[in-house]
Amino acid sequence: MDTIASFFSFITTPVSWVIVQFHTVYGAIFGPDTGWAWGLSIVSLVILIRICLIPLFVKQIKATRAMQTLQPEMKKIQERYKNDRQRQSEEMMKLYKDTGTNPLSSCLPILAQSPFFFALYHVLNSIASNNTIGVIDESLLRSAQKAHIFGAPLAAKFTDSAEKVQELSSSLTDVRVVTAVMIVLMSLSQFYTQRQLMTKNVDTTVKTPFMQQQKMLMYVFPVIFAVFGINFPVGVLVYWLTTNVWTMGQQMYVIHNNPTPGSKAQAAYLERLSKHILKNGGTRNRRQRAIIKAIVAKGRDRNEHERKFITGLSKNGLVAQADGAVVKGEATVDEDGTQTGGTATPRRQQPKRQSKSQRQSGVTKPAGEPTSLTKSDEQQSKAKTAAGAKKGTGKQPGGATRSKAQSGQRKGPQRPKSPSKK
Repeated sequence: MDTIASFFSFITTPVSWVIVQFHTVYGAIFGPDTGWAWGLSIVSLVILIRICLIPLFVKQIKATRAMQTLQPEMKKIQERYKNDRQRQSEEMMKLYKDTGTNPLSSCLPILAQSPFFFALYHVLNSIASNNTIGVIDESLLRSAQKAHIFGAPLAAKFTDSAEKVQELSSSLTDVRVVTAVMIVLMSLSQFYTQRQLMTKNVDTTVKTPFMQQQKMLMYVFPVIFAVFGINFPVGVLVYWLTTNVWTMGQQMYVIHNNPTPGSKAQAAYLERLSKHILKNGGTRNRRQRAIIKAIVAKGRDRNEHERKFITGLSKNGLVAQADGAVVKGEATVDEDGTQTGGTATPRRQQPKRQSKSQRQSGVTKPAGEPTSLTKSDEQQSKAKTAAGAKKGTGKQPGGATRSKAQSGQRKGPQRPKSPSKK
């Protein structure tokens, strides 16, 4: 552990400086030697670090969803090249490169926190060993050693001996009870965070090995925290419990407002969004329009929840536009609930077919008017037809000439046939 601590010594001074600055603020309120002052300083350090890591958290969400999308393709590659590990790895790397996906992006927040975690561990271990570190001088060292959280010193561990705990002005029972409770809370918060992700924010329409791995990690991670937690000082347990609670709350916010497509959380979100649109007649902000825009752009590739959302809007006379806006109008919806038209203009009506007498007389009715002829119109049409036939052929209408013309022969003078050779 000394080698690891020395490797992260470059960040020990900044971490100790941040803790001392927060301690100055909280010490003026609760007293410089109290556990509240030092405990809240550690909590504030966690919050500051997690705020700085929000961009990495967003990248982690995108990477996780991209990996979920690629799972069917990855499974095909594994089955195709199951006897050729090298070719399998090459195809996997090519798939990651073509899609711009990085499997390590989902681990970025944990990796980024590691230096701060080890630096804090080294700071608290130095306090327990009665050694100054960073900007923590002799006076701050004595103040930190006096600080207790529910009777347990910040630098005490579950595995410490009774003599070492007595040197920190505490009892072994208090230390073990406090550390055990914090380890249980830390493991439960980790389990709930992972379970929340698996039960609400995973696409249930795709069954992949990735889901089985996540389920396994849901039970493995809490056990790992419990095993290693007995070797963490109380201050480090405060740090890790705080970051678990922050992760849980941050994930709840993401699941509630930006769920994974195809998940139960998306079904609940689209139901809330549909009620809001029906109540207010439109979307409320840019984020909602972005989600509707993505749904419209999918076309026939929409999942069950998205088709139900589009169908619900159409039944209430609303149309989701390509830019994410929702307006009043009519839309063409297939039997499976897929919207194939997204315009607010009424559907174009085809002109009605004219009758035979109308086509012969050259009378054209405008669209939307009845095409049936009145009695006088019918008589005039018949008269015009008879007069035209009599004038053009010199015979009474309806004769053989007209019949031939109607049968498809050419009108006008016919070319004489050549006499046959005998």
